[in-house]
Amino acid sequence: MVDMDAVKERLANFALEAHDLYLNKSVPYVDGPPEPLHFYRQWIAPNKPCIIRNAFSHWPALSRWTPAYLREKVGSKVISVAVTPNGYADAIKDDRFVTPEERCMCFSSVLDIIQGKVKQRGVFYIQKQCSNLLEELPELTADMDAHIGWMSTAMGKSPDAVNFWLGEADAITSLHKDPYENIYCVISGQKDFILLPPTDRPFVPYGLYQPAVYRQKEEGDFEVVDQSDGEKVPWIPVDPLDPDLERYPSYARAQPLRCSVKAGEMLYLPSLWFHHVRQSHGCIAVNFWYDMDFDIKYNYFSLLDDITTITSRH
Repeated sequence: MVDMDAVKERLANFALEAHDLYLNKSVPYVDGPPEPLHFYRQWIAPNKPCIIRNAFSHWPALSRWTPAYLREKVGSKVISVAVTPNGYADAIKDDRFVTPEERCMCFSSVLDIIQGKVKQRGVFYIQKQCSNLLEELPELTADMDAHIGWMSTAMGKSPDAVNFWLGEADAITSLHKDPYENIYCVISGQKDFILLPPTDRPFVPYGLYQPAVYRQKEEGDFEVVDQSDGEKVPWIPVDPLDPDLERYPSYARAQPLRCSVKAGEMLYLPSLWFHHVRQSHGCIAVNFWYDMDFDIKYNYFSLLDDITTITSRH
């Protein structure tokens, strides 16, 4: 028989050893556009985040993307907007994994809500992650680079998606991970990240949840509607802002990093890092997703994930 307690303790030591050996205690800053090979060796290969300053100061977007300019440029464009009652899109509510109501709206209508010109129930967030900048707002691409040149060279590929983000302060991205090397550029405002390395997976709880979606009723209240034909979704139930350590005691051993990314700064968020995101009201950001290399690091993480999942059942 396998001693599951011994396996759990070895997994915990594995995670703690990563912090001792190579992970930083805070997110470091890099000044200026890095040299591609150096960036690959220093950050991508060891899978470590950093904040890069003065790397896209030449973008006209930094000075142009005011509400007035956006109204003139794309105000009449119809875009996809995530609407929730509480700001939590793609998150656990009770025993459901609930996604936002996807609403088609004019860009100017979203600006009206963010600027307080119109009162609406719910929290509104432009966050569709299917290269929505290129697909829905191509008029804005002239104000920025089509890709991050040094990152594309370092990765040997172009970005898989370029996404545009704009929302209210109450819009929160719940803790999750992505299979992308992420370059996250803040145009205005501030983004606040909580980051956990993939090696902390033994401390990050997962569950399987019935998928559901928010729907706003005619009287204005929101209801949660089950997607009866959907498979259960694996997701992280813990809220790093207020973790329930009685219910998820393993999370007490996690070592999250916290960082703020301000206008004119970009965050390199490595693949498979768990991240939770908040923002200042009306914050605008653009991010570039580069497909991760599905190499031995991915194999090792998958093994860690599987073993952690098995031991959590005992």
